Amino acid sequence: MFTFSSLQGALSDSAASQSILELDGGIKVLVDVGWDESFDVSKLKELEKQVPTLSLILLTHATTNHIAAFAHCCKHFPLFTRIPVYATSPVIALGRTLLQDLYASTPLAATTIPPSSLDEISFSYATQQSSSNILLQAPTPEEIATYFSLIHPLKYSQPHQPLGSPFSPPLNGLTITAYNSGRTLGGTIWHIQHGLESIVYAVDWNQGRENVYAGAAWLGGAGGGSAEIIEQLRKPTALVCSTRGGEKSSVSGGRAKRDEQLLSKVKSGIARGGTVLIPVDSSARVLELAYLMDHAWRADAATGDGQLKSAKLYLAGRNIHSTMRYARSMLEWMDDSIVREFEAVVDGSRRVNGAADGSKQGKEAGPFDFRFLKLLDRRGQVNKILETSEEGPSTGKVILASDTTLEWGFSKDVLRRIAQDSRNMVILTEYPTLTPDTHPSLSRSLWEWYKERQESTNGESNGSAQHELELRDAKRQALEGSDLSTYQQWLTQQRQLQTTLQSGGASTLEAVGDVADEASESESDSDDSDNEQQGRALNAATTMGQTSRKKAALTDEDLGINILLKKKGVYDFDIQSKKGRDRMFPHPVRRKRGEDYGELIRPEDFLRAEEREEGDGQDSNQAGKDEGQEQLGKKRRWDDVTASNKGQGFVPSKRPNLNRNLSDELEMAVSDGPIEDELDGIPDDLDETATGPSKLVFAEETIAFNLEIEFIDLSGIHDKRSLHMLIPLIQPRKLVLIGGNESETLTLASDCEKLLAEGSVSIYTPRMGASIDASVDTNAWVVKLAPTLVKQLKWQNVRGISIATVTGRLLAMHKQLTAAAASREEEGAHKRIKTEDSKEETPPPPKVVEDAPIEPTLDILPTNMASATRSVAQPLHVGDLRLADLRKAMQQSGHTAEFRGEGTLLIDGSVVVRKTTAGRIDVESIGLPAENNPINQHGGTFYAVKRTIYESLAVVAGA
Repeated sequence: MFTFSSLQGALSDSAASQSILELDGGIKVLVDVGWDESFDVSKLKELEKQVPTLSLILLTHATTNHIAAFAHCCKHFPLFTRIPVYATSPVIALGRTLLQDLYASTPLAATTIPPSSLDEISFSYATQQSSSNILLQAPTPEEIATYFSLIHPLKYSQPHQPLGSPFSPPLNGLTITAYNSGRTLGGTIWHIQHGLESIVYAVDWNQGRENVYAGAAWLGGAGGGSAEIIEQLRKPTALVCSTRGGEKSSVSGGRAKRDEQLLSKVKSGIARGGTVLIPVDSSARVLELAYLMDHAWRADAATGDGQLKSAKLYLAGRNIHSTMRYARSMLEWMDDSIVREFEAVVDGSRRVNGAADGSKQGKEAGPFDFRFLKLLDRRGQVNKILETSEEGPSTGKVILASDTTLEWGFSKDVLRRIAQDSRNMVILTEYPTLTPDTHPSLSRSLWEWYKERQESTNGESNGSAQHELELRDAKRQALEGSDLSTYQQWLTQQRQLQTTLQSGGASTLEAVGDVADEASESESDSDDSDNEQQGRALNAATTMGQTSRKKAALTDEDLGINILLKKKGVYDFDIQSKKGRDRMFPHPVRRKRGEDYGELIRPEDFLRAEEREEGDGQDSNQAGKDEGQEQLGKKRRWDDVTASNKGQGFVPSKRPNLNRNLSDELEMAVSDGPIEDELDGIPDDLDETATGPSKLVFAEETIAFNLEIEFIDLSGIHDKRSLHMLIPLIQPRKLVLIGGNESETLTLASDCEKLLAEGSVSIYTPRMGASIDASVDTNAWVVKLAPTLVKQLKWQNVRGISIATVTGRLLAMHKQLTAAAASREEEGAHKRIKTEDSKEETPPPPKVVEDAPIEPTLDILPTNMASATRSVAQPLHVGDLRLADLRKAMQQSGHTAEFRGEGTLLIDGSVVVRKTTAGRIDVESIGLPAENNPINQHGGTFYAVKRTIYESLAVVAGA
């Protein structure tokens, strides 16, 4: 049984994706927890109802359309964190950075408390308008990291039998397998096998190869070159496919033409001294655009006479440094060209924040060690580069900023600053979706203007658009008075409800004073005023802890007792009438910087003194000051002085110089670390989430738009040609079309009816909330085997299952129910006892009852037919050989067996066994006996491996 229901994204303009697959036995699989830019909590009501019945969750892409609601569900749905979640490693890492960027950029993602819930708390506050916009407690970056750490990572093409949730029925051998979908890093096509059901779930895939991402795995992935769908994804019982982009035609010229069009638009904006804004997401497609733009600047710098040399290139995102750090550690998930480029780099110098003179280091920069692209993660940095363009000379700038919707992130801030200048340009890279809301997204409004201009100019360059638009900025405002009381009552009710539903579980809701102090949860309700005062102090402490090297400007009242540490010359603090932490002397905790792989270590901190001096000398030698400098590691005499210190009379010591002055530190930072500029000195943004309970308010502003609007499709999603080519090759029995608007879905359904054999495939186009039955159609018959045929069967055992081949002739025979037997059944116990005299009498032939049912019977073949069938039938191998089992069996036989790469087993150093993605087993041998082989008989290692393979499979004859 297979029942499919779409919670979001079916026959809708919204690109959010949520689907539930219900299998036999009550097993429910949730695929994706997407959200759109409206962040409407009412769209998650149906999902909240389904949470207690879910068995597991699968994630496909690290984009807002597929993963944005994950942290919200983990924090506010009590049982959600107990459901196992499966995804690839890049989806886990990049999804974490995406949601941390999302919640730090807009309070809309935190969502508001439904007014119906507040009405149940206190009717006295139900009539107040402000109470309807009280914000829920948003998940902190630490909580988001905890939620994503619970996800089970998977690799491509590796079948896995998942574990169900505690309240799930038995999975009964459910198997999930992830395959590459293209378009995003770690994007997944899921294959779900359960009983007779073979389901392929493929949404937002891309078959074409790009600069960073390999194509989807339909034809074998990058470099596959096959004309057939791989065996694992071929002929599924049901194919769930997205229709988004099903009406767009492919660009002639492919990826190269697309990149050329983008760069030509960028050059036109730079030529007139304007600022070009390219909205991108912060986790998925940003890698493709960042790689493309930086390598375009590298190619332009190599020629020396290009237009891009004088322009500045920036990438803005609140968590963009973490995104790029993860990207550098996951090159094996990218296209083969990226891996080859990385392998070609020897001793490359990583310039994370751009290089001052990139032309000298072109061959030493890796694929994501940007030479021209500067990363910006603070609003002050973005404002600084925009102020420079307004005050100084007109130099072109290209800014890639999140998000594509222009509703949150730095892209909205940049657009507000550049909208009124006709020299500037914004290039949309994806088709904006239309959410069913009274306020369409900013990118949707720009898209509508672009289409109007295109229709009026017959597809020519649209020039600048002159329009006015009202911008709405969502902001936080601290709760006061009755709103604060209402929130506290609602919080108390939610805690009681959560304790009831999740006995013994830790509460995920936080009160006013719970931001940084867990002990405040145990305080009595009578100390509400004390808790509120302590909460303000703890929030200030949290703000100080989250600021990095440039501290935020905090008042003396906010600092509290910490003024003894933060301000110089202050040695006294009055603790009278103080409570909580302000009564204790502060203890600074020095936290070490770390990441997922452990503590960060600076190699230069462990250099010896002479090595530091030689390193500085090498830097001066490279600058042309001294060409005779000795290299690091070269032998020299004990009392020799390096060339760079001869004039100073300095003799290097084996002990590290702990009294280095500031100039030495600066020289080491320049030589060993990333290049610093004026943007690095800008302080970090204040954390607005640490303000305690708050409500959502909107600030409206009317902006005149006079800039040029362009569009280049860089979404990397399947087009009409890919869908029409691959769906007939996949040959599904059932086809479920989701993930597109009504026009795209119905058009593709009509085209598939023409492309596929009429009546061979059932096509479904479900609406949101509707369930369809897409179970596999099975026809089973009961056949009786003749006794003569049963005697000739040869049974073989494969993993506890008995297998035999049957070749016979099917006959329609009446069920042998004789009249005597019929009379015996009626009479029951009245049986006649035969005497010895009756043995000599021949019994009459049995009479077949005329109304006896017909029973299909399989009997042996006649002699004349058996010889002809035997010449045509071929032997059949039944079973699935696992290389791990083969390795174990060969080691038990006395052979040496070890893995050499993925899918390759080396035995005795002379025989190689490979297993292809299609399940084919290839055995290769050097043809010579291995030396010192303890078992070198009966044909050597090659035949021993062959025998072991055949023993693990059932070789059944064809006749």
